[in-house]
Amino acid sequence: MRAKASVESLKPYVAPLEGRRGHLRLDFNENTLGPSPRVVDAIRALPPEAYATYPEYDVLTARFAAHFGVRADQVGVFNGADAALRAVFDAFGEAGTRFVTTSPTFGYYRPCAEIAAMSVVGVPYEADFGFPWRGIEEALNAGAQLCILCNPNNPTSTLVPSADLLALADRFPETLFVIDEIYESYTGVSVLPQAADRSNVVALRSLSKSCGIAALRIGFACGCAEVVDRLNRVTGPYDVNQFAVVAANAVLDDWSYVDDYATQVEQAKRWTLAALDELGVRYYSGGGNYLLVWPGRDVATVEAALRTMGVLVRSMHGKPMLDGTFRLSIGTLPQMQRFIDCFAQVLKDDG
Repeated sequence: MRAKASVESLKPYVAPLEGRRGHLRLDFNENTLGPSPRVVDAIRALPPEAYATYPEYDVLTARFAAHFGVRADQVGVFNGADAALRAVFDAFGEAGTRFVTTSPTFGYYRPCAEIAAMSVVGVPYEADFGFPWRGIEEALNAGAQLCILCNPNNPTSTLVPSADLLALADRFPETLFVIDEIYESYTGVSVLPQAADRSNVVALRSLSKSCGIAALRIGFACGCAEVVDRLNRVTGPYDVNQFAVVAANAVLDDWSYVDDYATQVEQAKRWTLAALDELGVRYYSGGGNYLLVWPGRDVATVEAALRTMGVLVRSMHGKPMLDGTFRLSIGTLPQMQRFIDCFAQVLKDDG
């Protein structure tokens, strides 16, 4: 049996996620400590009946709506932000229409668009990783059904003001803009709650990153009620499991833990940038808990050497504009001190 043509020709998005346990995880922008103890306690406290009962979402939806400053009918709950992305394409990605995004950016956008048989337009970032405003506007002027912008962008970390993104959406009311802001906890930059007042803007959020529950897969899409309704129509009735719901409520019970972790990351980031300066290593750092590093050596060799020391980074080898770099996630200060010690040793050994 053959799948539909758009799937047969698809190059799938594959992330090297195996064999990472027990290492210092500075490769996938995860929380490097784990969630609040309240999350673990809440899951452990679940009675046997909870395992046998379908999950309920209304309380969680209402609580996160209040957290985002919007109404409950303006929030959709999904099995991670990735599932929200798929819902966007399932609901609004018409075959033969144009999908506009930046390049490079999060690799999962393209296969979603290709499955929907959309024409993909990737607008290159400026040479200094500045946001390509002129190129984006030219692409949108040619017509686009969907435009997804990651802010801060992954993997470049380019960050732009939310007001500029909202103004862009206002200039192109026939295009649905999806603002992927799953790193908002580290930047404070968000199109919410203003996005909910517009018919063509959706914001994506996730509890995978700063909240430390990537394993449980829970994310949100926030926008006007009519758009969220269409996303819910193409989503399974119980796609988000009970453990994720319980964990998410516990995250809200202890949001100060999330804020504290983000503060630790910001302090560690400043220290890391100073340490890279001292090593004479080039880097690019915008927003979020990650940055790009040019080791000045073969990046695959550097990545492999760090792995032998128990430290993981994400090689960008062979990727346009990023070749010769690795993406470095930021953890706590002791973790980044360990990284710098190992990285300095790799540079010395290779020098």
